[in-house]
Amino acid sequence: MTELRRERVERLDRLDQPVEPGRVRLPRFDPEAFGQWSENIARYMGTAKFIVYMTIVIGAWFAWNTLAPANLRFDPYTFTFLTLILSLQASYAAPLILLAQNRQTDRDRLGMEEDRRRAAMQKADTEYLTREIAALRIALGEVATRDFIRSELARVADELDEAAGRRQKLERKEWEEDHS
Repeated sequence: MTELRRERVERLDRLDQPVEPGRVRLPRFDPEAFGQWSENIARYMGTAKFIVYMTIVIGAWFAWNTLAPANLRFDPYTFTFLTLILSLQASYAAPLILLAQNRQTDRDRLGMEEDRRRAAMQKADTEYLTREIAALRIALGEVATRDFIRSELARVADELDEAAGRRQKLERKEWEEDHS
């Protein structure tokens, strides 16, 4: 036996000294699995199926304990045992429902945080695209558009036509002078 263990055994044998509190080993469980289990129970308790089954069980309980022979009744008229069972069910149902609600609240909070993050990213993208469109509009203000080029070409064509008309007049005048 090790020294520490021997000392501990000696302490347990002495009644004039308090016992050192030891570690209480609680069973370990997976919180996620327990949470899913509680959500399943809360979900089932919130269905019409559960209410119908519960009503049938309570009705059968009442019927048996009022209509059955006295020696076969296990919970006479005040239905104390039924009250105990229903209180026990309620005492477990309430924390399970609260646990399920807390888990749902946590999921909702994470969902809202993700929605906020996505909204912020979309806002940043929209602002970037707005700046890009503004820059393109400014750049297009300095670039010749199709309509502008057409109007300039039409003006140049008109000038060329006028110049050609003047040249023809001048050539006709010269021809008339040469032939006169």
